[in-house]
Amino acid sequence: MSSTTAPTDRRSPLGSKDRVKTAIAAGVGTSVENYDFVSYGTAAALYFGVVFFPADDPLVRNLLAFSTLAVGFLMRPLGGAIGGYLADRHGRKPVLVAAMIVMGGATFVIGLLPTFDQIGIAAPIILTVIRMVQGLAFGAEWGGAITMAYEHAPWHRRGMFAAIPQSGNPLGIALATAMFAWSSTLEGDWQWRTPFLFSSVLVIVALVVRSKLSESPEFQEAQATGKTVKNPLLTTLREDWRSILRVIALRVVESFAYYSTATYLLNYIAERNPELRPIALGAITVASVIAIGMTFVMGSLTDRIGRRPIYIGASIAVILFAFPLYLLTNDGIPALVVATFIIGIGVIHASLTGVQGSLLTEQFQTATRTSGASLGYQLAAAIGGFAPLLATALVGVFGWPGASILYMLAGVIGLVGILVTRETFGRAERARVQTLVDAAR
Repeated sequence: MSSTTAPTDRRSPLGSKDRVKTAIAAGVGTSVENYDFVSYGTAAALYFGVVFFPADDPLVRNLLAFSTLAVGFLMRPLGGAIGGYLADRHGRKPVLVAAMIVMGGATFVIGLLPTFDQIGIAAPIILTVIRMVQGLAFGAEWGGAITMAYEHAPWHRRGMFAAIPQSGNPLGIALATAMFAWSSTLEGDWQWRTPFLFSSVLVIVALVVRSKLSESPEFQEAQATGKTVKNPLLTTLREDWRSILRVIALRVVESFAYYSTATYLLNYIAERNPELRPIALGAITVASVIAIGMTFVMGSLTDRIGRRPIYIGASIAVILFAFPLYLLTNDGIPALVVATFIIGIGVIHASLTGVQGSLLTEQFQTATRTSGASLGYQLAAAIGGFAPLLATALVGVFGWPGASILYMLAGVIGLVGILVTRETFGRAERARVQTLVDAAR
């Protein structure tokens, strides 16, 4: 584990002087990236089936809309591979800035797109291409943000600092769903265009913040001592492929848990009870706000009890919540709908994301850290992106239990993944790091 190595002139057990600013900037960036990506998922669930894929059968419309959602996820591993390679070779900061520019530009353009009624089949084709660009940018962003926060952090608080950019995920989700809840009161296409156009404001703020960051001290040390590798992507594939597989398993449960709830369940409720659409959007917003604090708390807790216990508990919770997820919402009772989203997103999903920042990063060494973590993370995201599509197909055949079984299967995969993953910050590691921190004070 890299955090237990001896300090150097560039690295201190107490972290860099920019540790707080870096973590917050990383969090601001991930919130904007998630705002952009989640906006697409929400629009796909509520609007794009009708706007870009007019068909008589609602099932066909939803399948086509969710297919474009999945295309973005398919591009994320490529984005993760490219971004990870560049971050491990040339630094974390340039990748963060470039990914933000590309993602923000693509999202803004979606808000300007003509519809199927205006230009016919060209509309969904252009939408799909832009979605692919979104996927590339989003795939490149996560690894750099997490490693920057992690590598600037005090060694005994890396779980907490790595959870700060992870907290940006639900913040972006909350902003996106709140914007869609508000824009639903507008007329016509402005209901879905406004959230995409508003993203330009958030991107400008994030770019200003990120442009002032200092480079990772661990990367600077590796570069100064010649410990970077010529091709970090090939190196991690050759030497750390088992770690990549573990990351995929750990990430699949989190990705499926979120998109099965925030995207598919939202669509499921809106189709069955259209009057509950604003309530469901509001519930996702509230759940996401709760998740901001929960993510940070869970990340902080890993510095005290280790990474594995929380992840094991959260994976079991996914398995147990699979059928209640639909039993609580089938009757369309508003209070139960709100409670379901709070449990699924605000508690279960946040518990998983709070641990991931440190747990997934610690599977790799500095020279290949961004490449390995990004590739595994985004490969799993590509799988998770099919959750709404798979749930739609399974419900079409088996009814709502099909979606529950899919959700449960993801929990089983996550549980197996964490059980075969070693503890990266157990009692011995915590004691060793604390000794180094005390000596540096």
